[in-house]
Amino acid sequence: MLNYTTYTHQESTTWVTFVHGAGGSSSIWFKQVREFRKHFNVLLLDLRGHGNSKPTLKDAFNDQYTFDSITDDIVEVVNHLKIKKSHFVGISLGTILIRNIAERYPNMVESMIMGGAIMKLNFRSQVLIRLGIIFKSIVPYLWLYKFFAFVIMPNRNHKESRLLFVREAKKLYQKEFIRWFKLTAEINPLLRFFRTADIKIPTLYVMGGEDYLFLPSVKKIVDKHTKSSLITIEDCGHVVNVEQPQIFNRLVINYVSDISWESILVQKTLKQEKSLLSKV
Repeated sequence: MLNYTTYTHQESTTWVTFVHGAGGSSSIWFKQVREFRKHFNVLLLDLRGHGNSKPTLKDAFNDQYTFDSITDDIVEVVNHLKIKKSHFVGISLGTILIRNIAERYPNMVESMIMGGAIMKLNFRSQVLIRLGIIFKSIVPYLWLYKFFAFVIMPNRNHKESRLLFVREAKKLYQKEFIRWFKLTAEINPLLRFFRTADIKIPTLYVMGGEDYLFLPSVKKIVDKHTKSSLITIEDCGHVVNVEQPQIFNRLVINYVSDISWESILVQKTLKQEKSLLSKV
């Protein structure tokens, strides 16, 4: 099972699950934990091969990961903790995993908060991935990762995010990086499906105004999908929770609180209606 950490709240029954991106770990949420645990129950986890979720013997003989298998890793932890429903907060590739959970296990997802969401790969992104595929077994993976990090987060004010992700990526093995990189083979059809299918689960996209690779596609999705909204943080790049943590925390905590309160009201109304029907 994945390595995970929980912070339980004495009064709240609301759970918030944080899902990091490729090359990161649960440590990228260090600017969120203190504030979120004041309001909710919090679940942090390390994706397979990341942080303290070390590759298993089974992984050693499995050259290819799939989005479904990695999604099931997360679901296994949630079920193990007997969490019936959670708000899911993701960053970068973590948003793809959250969206996949919502597609396969919709009853488990209260809402989705998609930070630096990846919902479409533009031409530049696809060229980068093709170059990575060509050189992934030749060039040390850390060189590739540093290059990708710079292209995705190029500005001076993105430096902290770049350094954080590169520092976490150093903990990966070359073979582990290649396994994750092979996921790109199935990413385009999956994202195409996500853009087409309106899942109708409350979704908040939190994007940096300088997230040039991914912001344009998110704007189009929000226009088409019901229950989806977008907040753009100016002077901010891809990793919004690291670059603008105070704004990110305030926005997401308010959003989760509002959704949770609406859910409580709906449940109370349903109970009242059932009670009235039983008396008829």
